[in-house]
Amino acid sequence: MSAENQDAMADEWAAALEQQAAAESGTAVVDEPTESALPAQQVQATLFKPFAAPGQGGGNNDIEMILDIPVQLTVELGRTRIPIKHILQLAQGSVIELDALAGEPMDVLVNGCLIAQGEVVVVNDKFGIRLTDIVTPSERMKRLNRH
Repeated sequence: MSAENQDAMADEWAAALEQQAAAESGTAVVDEPTESALPAQQVQATLFKPFAAPGQGGGNNDIEMILDIPVQLTVELGRTRIPIKHILQLAQGSVIELDALAGEPMDVLVNGCLIAQGEVVVVNDKFGIRLTDIVTPSERMKRLNRH
């Protein structure tokens, strides 16, 4: 370490110890500005981006950052609880009774969170789901609070 670096580090330590002693005694220490010191507004501007007010268009860039993040979409037909001994007895052609009723809407979940309900449809020999009801954000919050 060069002598200049040692002197600079010693000055920083001395200033820090002086501030600590002043804080303990209740007196204030005013730092003298150095040539390399930035004004507080400039430091704040470089560290923190200002929030855009709603409707100013600043939020568009933020939402674009998350649009390509993959999530798991699940359509749940129904559920049931059965003992392991019954699972071991399952064979081709076995029927498992679910808690959902025939014709009842299917739950659509994103990452395990209910966002909509819909009905099963067949499109080009593939299953799909037609959304019939979208869960509002307030309803989602109520469901989360219940669990």
